Amino acid sequence: MNLELPPIIEKYVEASNRHDIEAIVPCFSDDAVVHDEAETLRGKQAIERWVVKTIEKYKFQFKPVSVRKDNAEIVVAIEISGTFPGSPVTPDYRFVVEKDNILSLKID
Repeated sequence: MNLELPPIIEKYVEASNRHDIEAIVPCFSDDAVVHDEAETLRGKQAIERWVVKTIEKYKFQFKPVSVRKDNAEIVVAIEISGTFPGSPVTPDYRFVVEKDNILSLKID
């Protein structure tokens, strides 16, 4: 990756591109919250189900294109290509991280 992403976000992106569920889920804290497609998921079990569902449904690949700080959030614009209408798209992934964990992720 050419962008300087925080290590936990880089790990999340790389694991996501490999579709490695066993590497993606540990990126999140035990009580992490994910907001995606008008759905709110809380905790690792719900996040794991979301990861499995999105991999199967979209077969996505991520390409981070920019990163910036917005108060407590790290905002990464990620070009996502996959098996969905309008591919590729570039939503903002809004991360809140603490040490080696993603505390929250909101995808707009």
